[in-house]
Amino acid sequence: MRASLIACAIAGLGLVLLALAGPSYRIGLPLGFGFGLLRYAAYVGLAGAVVAIGAAAWQWKRSRWAAAVAAVGAVVGLTVAWIPYSLQRRAQSVPPIHDISTDLENPPAFAAILPLRGDAPNPLNRTPDVILQQREGYPDLAPLTLPEPSGQLFARARATAERLGWEIVKADPAAGLIEATDTTRWFGFVDDIVIRITPWGTGTRVDLRSVSRVGRSDIGTNAERIRAFLAALQAP
Repeated sequence: MRASLIACAIAGLGLVLLALAGPSYRIGLPLGFGFGLLRYAAYVGLAGAVVAIGAAAWQWKRSRWAAAVAAVGAVVGLTVAWIPYSLQRRAQSVPPIHDISTDLENPPAFAAILPLRGDAPNPLNRTPDVILQQREGYPDLAPLTLPEPSGQLFARARATAERLGWEIVKADPAAGLIEATDTTRWFGFVDDIVIRITPWGTGTRVDLRSVSRVGRSDIGTNAERIRAFLAALQAP
C-alpha cells in the first residue's frame, strides 16, 4: 500500500505544479517561470505514472484496494504529463506567430487599445514573414461578407463579441470599428481584438484582427478566436 500512496503523492505533486503554472504568471512572476512549472509538472506526472503502474502490477494479487489506489495515481500522472505535451504538440503544429487577421493586405488597425498595451513585448507591425506564415498556416481565414446593412451588422457584431465574453474597449459605429480584449482563462493572457465593419456592394464585409500581447507563438489561439466569432456571427 505504501508504494501506491507514494505513487499518488508524486502524481499529486505534478498536478499541483500544473495547477500553479497559470496563476504564477497572473500574480506577476515571469512567464518563463510558469512555462518551467509546466515542464516539471510533465516530468513529475510521468514519474508518478510509472511508479503507479509498477505499484499496481505488484499489488494486483496482494491487495486489489492498493492496486486500485495505484491505478488512480497512474491516471492522474498520465493526465498531468499529457496536458503540457499536448500544448507543445499544438504549438509545433501551427505557425509561431501571434498576430492574425482576415485581411492580410490591409489589416484592421488599433487605436483606442494602443494606450492599454503599455510596454507589451509583441509589436503591432506585421512583417512579410508573418503574412506568409499566416497564409500557409491558416488558409481558411478570410473576410466575411453578409447581406445585412452595415449599421445592423455593426450592432450584431458588438453583441456577438459581448456574448463571447470579450471586453469592449470602444465601439465606433461611424468608423465601423469595434475594439475589445479577451483574457485567456488559465494564464490570463490579454489579447487585443479589432473588428472592422465595411459596406461592401449590396452587403457588408467583416474583418477581424486578433493579437497576443506576449509570447512569440499563440499556439493557434487567435485564429480559433476569429473562427469562433465568425461562426457565432453567422449563427441563426
